[in-house]
Amino acid sequence: MAEIIDGKKISQDIKDEVKEQVAKLNEEGVTVTLAVILVGKDPASSVYVNNKKKACEYTGIRSLSYELPEDTTEEELLSLIDQLNQAENVDGILVQLPLPKQIDEDRVIHRISPDKDVDGFHPESVGRLSIGERGFVSCTPAGIIELLKRSNVVIDGSECVVIGRSNIVGKPMAILLIRENGTVTVCHSHTKDLKEVTRRADILVVAIGKPKMIDGSYIKEGATVIDVGIHRTGEGNKLCGDCDYDSVAAVAGKITPVPGGVGPMTIAMLMVNTLEASRMHRGK
Repeated sequence: MAEIIDGKKISQDIKDEVKEQVAKLNEEGVTVTLAVILVGKDPASSVYVNNKKKACEYTGIRSLSYELPEDTTEEELLSLIDQLNQAENVDGILVQLPLPKQIDEDRVIHRISPDKDVDGFHPESVGRLSIGERGFVSCTPAGIIELLKRSNVVIDGSECVVIGRSNIVGKPMAILLIRENGTVTVCHSHTKDLKEVTRRADILVVAIGKPKMIDGSYIKEGATVIDVGIHRTGEGNKLCGDCDYDSVAAVAGKITPVPGGVGPMTIAMLMVNTLEASRMHRGK
Protein backbone atom coordinates (compact mmCIF):
# COMPACT_ATOMS: atom_id res chain seq x y z
CA MET A 1 0.00 0.00 0.00
CA ALA A 2 1.30 3.43 -0.97
CA GLU A 3 2.66 5.95 1.52
CA ILE A 4 0.32 8.93 1.81
CA ILE A 5 1.78 12.35 0.98
CA ASP A 6 0.18 14.60 3.60
CA GLY A 7 -0.64 17.91 1.91
CA LYS A 8 -2.26 19.27 5.06
CA LYS A 9 0.91 18.89 7.11
CA ILE A 10 3.26 20.13 4.39
CA SER A 11 1.03 23.15 3.66
CA GLN A 12 0.96 23.95 7.38
CA ASP A 13 4.77 23.82 7.49
CA ILE A 14 4.93 26.28 4.58
CA LYS A 15 2.40 28.64 6.16
CA ASP A 16 4.42 28.58 9.40
CA GLU A 17 7.54 29.52 7.43
CA VAL A 18 5.67 32.38 5.72
CA LYS A 19 4.28 33.54 9.08
CA GLU A 20 7.81 33.81 10.46
CA GLN A 21 9.03 35.81 7.46
CA VAL A 22 6.00 38.12 7.51
CA ALA A 23 6.57 38.80 11.23
CA LYS A 24 10.16 39.86 10.46
CA LEU A 25 8.92 42.27 7.77
CA ASN A 26 6.35 43.65 10.21
CA GLU A 27 9.18 44.45 12.61
CA GLU A 28 10.75 46.48 9.79
CA GLY A 29 7.47 48.38 9.36
CA VAL A 30 6.41 46.44 6.24
CA THR A 31 2.83 45.19 5.88
CA VAL A 32 2.45 42.42 3.29
CA THR A 33 -0.93 42.88 1.56
CA LEU A 34 -3.08 40.75 -0.74
CA ALA A 35 -6.18 42.10 -2.50
CA VAL A 36 -8.81 39.44 -3.25
CA ILE A 37 -11.68 40.14 -5.67
CA LEU A 38 -14.80 37.96 -5.81
CA VAL A 39 -17.53 38.68 -8.35
CA GLY A 40 -20.92 37.09 -7.66
CA LYS A 41 -21.98 34.40 -5.20
CA ASP A 42 -20.62 31.16 -6.69
CA PRO A 43 -20.61 28.81 -3.66
CA ALA A 44 -17.30 27.07 -4.49
CA SER A 45 -15.59 30.40 -5.17
CA SER A 46 -16.89 31.81 -1.88
CA VAL A 47 -15.39 28.83 -0.02
CA TYR A 48 -12.03 29.26 -1.77
CA VAL A 49 -11.94 32.98 -1.04
CA ASN A 50 -12.82 32.38 2.60
CA ASN A 51 -10.00 29.82 2.90
CA LYS A 52 -7.58 32.33 1.38
CA LYS A 53 -8.65 34.97 3.90
CA LYS A 54 -8.09 32.50 6.76
CA ALA A 55 -4.61 31.71 5.43
CA CYS A 56 -3.81 35.43 5.25
CA GLU A 57 -5.00 35.91 8.82
CA TYR A 58 -2.88 32.98 10.02
CA THR A 59 0.31 34.10 8.27
CA GLY A 60 -0.10 37.77 9.20
CA ILE A 61 -0.69 38.92 5.62
CA ARG A 62 -3.21 41.77 5.40
CA SER A 63 -6.17 40.79 3.23
CA LEU A 64 -8.24 43.37 1.35
CA SER A 65 -11.56 41.89 0.26
CA TYR A 66 -13.62 43.17 -2.66
CA GLU A 67 -16.93 41.31 -3.01
CA LEU A 68 -18.71 42.61 -6.10
CA PRO A 69 -22.27 41.87 -7.27
CA GLU A 70 -23.02 39.30 -9.98
CA ASP A 71 -23.99 42.03 -12.48
CA THR A 72 -20.65 43.87 -12.20
CA THR A 73 -19.53 44.97 -15.67
CA GLU A 74 -16.17 44.12 -17.17
CA GLU A 75 -15.20 47.78 -17.21
CA GLU A 76 -16.02 48.16 -13.52
CA LEU A 77 -13.82 45.18 -12.66
CA LEU A 78 -10.97 46.38 -14.87
CA SER A 79 -11.18 49.83 -13.26
CA LEU A 80 -10.80 48.28 -9.79
CA ILE A 81 -7.80 46.25 -10.99
CA ASP A 82 -6.22 49.44 -12.38
CA GLN A 83 -6.62 51.11 -8.97
CA LEU A 84 -5.05 48.13 -7.19
CA ASN A 85 -2.20 47.99 -9.72
CA GLN A 86 -1.37 51.60 -8.79
CA ALA A 87 -1.79 51.17 -5.04
CA GLU A 88 1.59 51.31 -3.29
CA ASN A 89 0.23 49.38 -0.30
CA VAL A 90 -0.96 46.35 -2.33
CA ASP A 91 1.58 43.61 -3.07
CA GLY A 92 -0.60 40.99 -4.76
CA ILE A 93 -3.91 40.91 -6.63
CA LEU A 94 -6.08 37.82 -6.96
CA VAL A 95 -9.31 37.69 -8.97
CA GLN A 96 -11.25 34.54 -8.10
CA LEU A 97 -12.23 32.50 -11.17
CA PRO A 98 -14.63 31.66 -12.75
CA LEU A 99 -16.15 35.05 -13.51
CA PRO A 100 -19.74 35.79 -14.60
CA LYS A 101 -20.37 35.34 -18.33
CA GLN A 102 -20.41 39.08 -19.13
CA ILE A 103 -16.71 39.36 -18.15
CA ASP A 104 -13.84 38.18 -20.37
CA GLU A 105 -11.47 36.26 -18.08
CA ASP A 106 -8.51 36.68 -20.43
CA ARG A 107 -8.86 40.47 -20.40
CA VAL A 108 -8.96 40.43 -16.61
CA ILE A 109 -5.89 38.18 -16.31
CA HIS A 110 -3.98 40.37 -18.78
CA ARG A 111 -4.93 43.55 -16.86
CA ILE A 112 -3.33 42.51 -13.55
CA SER A 113 0.23 43.84 -13.28
CA PRO A 114 2.73 40.98 -13.73
CA ASP A 115 4.48 42.29 -10.61
CA LYS A 116 1.28 41.69 -8.57
CA ASP A 117 0.13 38.53 -10.39
CA VAL A 118 0.34 36.18 -7.40
CA ASP A 119 -1.81 33.58 -9.21
CA GLY A 120 0.90 33.32 -11.90
CA PHE A 121 -1.62 33.43 -14.77
CA HIS A 122 -0.43 36.53 -16.68
CA PRO A 123 1.33 35.74 -19.99
CA GLU A 124 4.43 37.57 -18.74
CA SER A 125 4.52 35.37 -15.63
CA VAL A 126 4.25 32.28 -17.83
CA GLY A 127 7.03 33.64 -20.06
CA ARG A 128 9.29 34.27 -17.09
CA LEU A 129 8.67 30.71 -15.91
CA SER A 130 9.48 29.32 -19.36
CA ILE A 131 12.90 30.97 -19.54
CA GLY A 132 13.76 30.59 -15.85
CA GLU A 133 13.47 34.24 -14.78
CA ARG A 134 12.23 35.33 -11.36
CA GLY A 135 8.46 35.66 -11.27
CA PHE A 136 5.28 34.04 -10.04
CA VAL A 137 4.45 30.40 -10.66
CA SER A 138 0.86 29.14 -10.78
CA CYS A 139 0.14 28.03 -7.21
CA THR A 140 -0.99 24.45 -7.82
CA PRO A 141 2.08 23.31 -9.83
CA ALA A 142 4.38 25.18 -7.43
CA GLY A 143 2.69 23.36 -4.55
CA ILE A 144 3.18 20.00 -6.23
CA ILE A 145 6.92 20.62 -6.53
CA GLU A 146 7.00 21.35 -2.78
CA LEU A 147 5.01 18.17 -2.05
CA LEU A 148 7.55 16.13 -4.00
CA LYS A 149 10.64 17.75 -2.50
CA ARG A 150 9.38 17.66 1.08
CA SER A 151 8.38 14.00 0.67
CA ASN A 152 11.93 13.12 -0.46
CA VAL A 153 10.86 12.27 -4.00
CA VAL A 154 13.82 12.66 -6.36
CA ILE A 155 12.80 14.59 -9.47
CA ASP A 156 16.28 14.90 -10.99
CA GLY A 157 16.64 12.20 -13.66
CA SER A 158 13.16 10.76 -13.03
CA GLU A 159 10.71 9.87 -15.78
CA CYS A 160 7.82 12.31 -15.20
CA VAL A 161 4.42 12.13 -16.91
CA VAL A 162 1.78 14.87 -16.68
CA ILE A 163 -1.76 14.00 -17.79
CA GLY A 164 -3.43 17.26 -18.81
CA ARG A 165 -2.19 20.35 -20.64
CA SER A 166 -4.18 23.23 -19.10
CA ASN A 167 -2.58 26.65 -18.76
CA ILE A 168 -3.15 26.60 -15.00
CA VAL A 169 -1.77 23.14 -14.14
CA GLY A 170 -0.52 20.90 -16.96
CA LYS A 171 1.75 23.24 -18.91
CA PRO A 172 3.43 25.01 -15.96
CA MET A 173 3.75 21.64 -14.19
CA ALA A 174 5.73 20.26 -17.12
CA ILE A 175 8.03 23.32 -17.16
CA LEU A 176 8.67 23.09 -13.41
CA LEU A 177 9.53 19.40 -13.63
CA ILE A 178 11.93 20.14 -16.50
CA ARG A 179 13.46 22.90 -14.37
CA GLU A 180 14.10 20.27 -11.69
CA ASN A 181 15.84 18.06 -14.31
CA GLY A 182 12.99 15.58 -14.76
CA THR A 183 12.45 13.91 -18.14
CA VAL A 184 8.91 15.02 -18.95
CA THR A 185 6.10 13.71 -21.15
CA VAL A 186 2.78 15.59 -21.36
CA CYS A 187 -0.29 13.48 -22.20
CA HIS A 188 -3.72 14.72 -23.29
CA SER A 189 -6.92 13.66 -25.05
CA HIS A 190 -5.04 12.92 -28.31
CA THR A 191 -2.31 10.79 -26.71
CA LYS A 192 -2.12 7.28 -28.16
CA ASP A 193 -1.60 4.29 -25.82
CA LEU A 194 -1.96 6.38 -22.66
CA LYS A 195 -1.35 3.41 -20.35
CA GLU A 196 1.89 2.57 -22.12
CA VAL A 197 3.14 6.12 -21.46
CA THR A 198 1.95 6.41 -17.85
CA ARG A 199 3.41 3.03 -16.89
CA ARG A 200 6.88 4.46 -17.57
CA ALA A 201 6.40 7.24 -15.04
CA ASP A 202 8.41 7.41 -11.83
CA ILE A 203 6.32 10.50 -11.08
CA LEU A 204 2.77 10.75 -12.45
CA VAL A 205 0.79 14.00 -12.14
CA VAL A 206 -2.89 13.50 -12.98
CA ALA A 207 -4.78 16.69 -13.91
CA ILE A 208 -7.30 15.40 -16.41
CA GLY A 209 -10.58 16.57 -14.86
CA LYS A 210 -12.41 13.22 -14.97
CA PRO A 211 -13.34 11.50 -11.71
CA LYS A 212 -11.55 8.20 -10.98
CA MET A 213 -10.35 7.84 -14.58
CA ILE A 214 -6.89 6.56 -13.65
CA ASP A 215 -6.74 3.18 -11.91
CA GLY A 216 -3.91 0.88 -10.89
CA SER A 217 -3.47 -0.46 -14.41
CA TYR A 218 -1.98 2.90 -15.46
CA ILE A 219 0.65 2.92 -12.72
CA LYS A 220 4.25 1.70 -12.62
CA GLU A 221 4.89 -0.21 -9.41
CA GLY A 222 6.38 2.07 -6.76
CA ALA A 223 5.64 5.30 -8.67
CA THR A 224 4.73 8.56 -6.98
CA VAL A 225 1.22 9.66 -8.00
CA ILE A 226 -0.03 13.23 -7.57
CA ASP A 227 -3.80 13.58 -8.01
CA VAL A 228 -4.82 17.16 -8.86
CA GLY A 229 -8.50 16.43 -9.53
CA ILE A 230 -11.35 17.17 -7.14
CA HIS A 231 -14.93 16.09 -7.78
CA ARG A 232 -18.10 15.29 -5.89
CA THR A 233 -19.64 12.02 -7.02
CA GLY A 234 -21.95 9.19 -6.08
CA GLU A 235 -23.94 8.57 -2.98
CA GLY A 236 -23.30 11.08 -0.23
CA ASN A 237 -21.71 13.52 -2.67
CA LYS A 238 -18.24 12.38 -1.55
CA LEU A 239 -15.05 14.01 -2.74
CA CYS A 240 -12.77 12.09 -5.07
CA GLY A 241 -9.92 12.81 -7.44
CA ASP A 242 -8.98 11.93 -11.02
CA CYS A 243 -7.55 8.64 -9.67
CA ASP A 244 -9.39 5.63 -8.33
CA TYR A 245 -7.58 5.96 -5.01
CA ASP A 246 -7.76 2.39 -3.69
CA SER A 247 -6.76 0.86 -7.01
CA VAL A 248 -3.84 3.26 -7.53
CA ALA A 249 -2.65 3.12 -3.91
CA ALA A 250 -2.30 -0.66 -4.19
CA VAL A 251 0.41 -0.20 -6.87
CA ALA A 252 2.00 3.20 -6.21
CA GLY A 253 4.85 3.90 -3.81
CA LYS A 254 3.53 7.32 -2.75
CA ILE A 255 0.20 9.04 -3.40
CA THR A 256 -1.67 12.24 -2.56
CA PRO A 257 -5.17 11.78 -1.13
CA VAL A 258 -8.29 13.73 -2.13
CA PRO A 259 -9.03 15.76 -0.10
CA GLY A 260 -5.91 16.63 1.88
CA GLY A 261 -3.29 16.36 -0.85
CA VAL A 262 -2.76 19.02 -3.51
CA GLY A 263 -5.65 21.30 -2.44
CA PRO A 264 -4.14 22.77 0.74
CA MET A 265 -0.86 23.39 -1.09
CA THR A 266 -2.47 25.78 -3.58
CA ILE A 267 -3.42 28.24 -0.83
CA ALA A 268 -0.07 27.82 0.96
CA MET A 269 1.77 28.74 -2.25
CA LEU A 270 -0.47 31.78 -2.72
CA MET A 271 0.90 32.98 0.62
CA VAL A 272 4.45 32.27 -0.60
CA ASN A 273 3.82 34.24 -3.81
CA THR A 274 2.35 37.19 -1.89
CA LEU A 275 5.40 37.29 0.38
CA GLU A 276 7.65 37.11 -2.69
CA ALA A 277 5.70 40.00 -4.28
CA SER A 278 6.33 42.14 -1.21
CA ARG A 279 10.05 41.37 -1.36
CA MET A 280 10.23 42.12 -5.09
CA HIS A 281 8.50 45.49 -4.60
CA ARG A 282 11.14 46.38 -2.05
CA GLY A 283 14.04 45.26 -4.23
CA LYS A 284 14.88 42.20 -2.10
